[in-house]
Amino acid sequence: MKKIDVSILGCTGTVGQRLIEMVYNHPWFNIVSIAASERSASKKYKEAAVNWHLPMDIPEEIRDMTVVNTDPRETGARLVFSALPSDIAKEVEKNFAEVGCVVASNASAYRMEKDVPLVIPEVNPDHLQLIEVQRENRGWDGYIVTDPNCTTIGLAMVLKPIYDRFGLDTVYVSTMQAISGAGLPGVPGLLITDNIIPYIKDEEKKVMTENLKILGKIKDGEVKFADFKIAVSCNRVPVIDGHTETVFIKTKEPVDVEEAKKVLSEFEGEPQRLNLPSAPKKPVIVRNEEDRPQPRLDRMAGTVPGMSVTVGRVRQGFDENHLLLTLISHNTIRGAAGAVVLNAELLYAKKLL
Repeated sequence: MKKIDVSILGCTGTVGQRLIEMVYNHPWFNIVSIAASERSASKKYKEAAVNWHLPMDIPEEIRDMTVVNTDPRETGARLVFSALPSDIAKEVEKNFAEVGCVVASNASAYRMEKDVPLVIPEVNPDHLQLIEVQRENRGWDGYIVTDPNCTTIGLAMVLKPIYDRFGLDTVYVSTMQAISGAGLPGVPGLLITDNIIPYIKDEEKKVMTENLKILGKIKDGEVKFADFKIAVSCNRVPVIDGHTETVFIKTKEPVDVEEAKKVLSEFEGEPQRLNLPSAPKKPVIVRNEEDRPQPRLDRMAGTVPGMSVTVGRVRQGFDENHLLLTLISHNTIRGAAGAVVLNAELLYAKKLL
């Protein structure tokens, strides 16, 4: 099968590097260009990516690629993966969509726009119907599809099967987020070592609003938000990769712990049914050990390493309508680059590219 040419925008940052790792040698996609700011443009990638931090070396073909500007006239691909900062993405992604490109974006710039799909393929693939609304509203030949915040993704994947089976009334979440989530250069060592920082700018609002949009239903060409309440506290902790979240859930119907575990463990979506290349066989893995999940042990879980969410400590709360659990997801794989790639695979499988 002929591969689809892609360009990676924001190629030098944390998510851009993960995208190169995941798309290089992908069975469906072929990297034909890498793009970044004017500061990096015209340099060889090996010169621009001076802070390459992944265990694998930069692939040889990518090392010697010349970085181009984030301009549709220079990238040469109709499908683009965006790992741009949000303030830059707002204008750049629009420029690509206007001229007919499909933008699979990790940036937050368009996530909460009414006509832009905010998609986790296992959770709300039906939201892709907003693509036609978006193109009609904006007069674009192309379109933008976004993935959620890295903390949102793990939580939404766990809430979805609980919501469908038992209903949700209220969700309280406390996060312990890895330092890689802050991007490069990240949190200064003297601030995070031997410390927890109980504030991440704009994070709590993103997790609250994005979950309500993702778990909402399409009505009259836009998303009607889900009808449960959610409160979030976000903390940065000295862990390199892997966001941990402790979750307290009040359900609308009585919830049995063993049934909840079964519902979570058996959860799957269109990526699994379509056998998409980046889809893990089990998107949610349930552990029964009393001290799991743990970032070092569980962030790379799953048949596609880093693409599954691991859940543990599932237990009863105050009464039969309360459930407590802990989850871990890899923030730069499932929570970022992997989410971009999986969205693009879903678009391809649904013949939307």
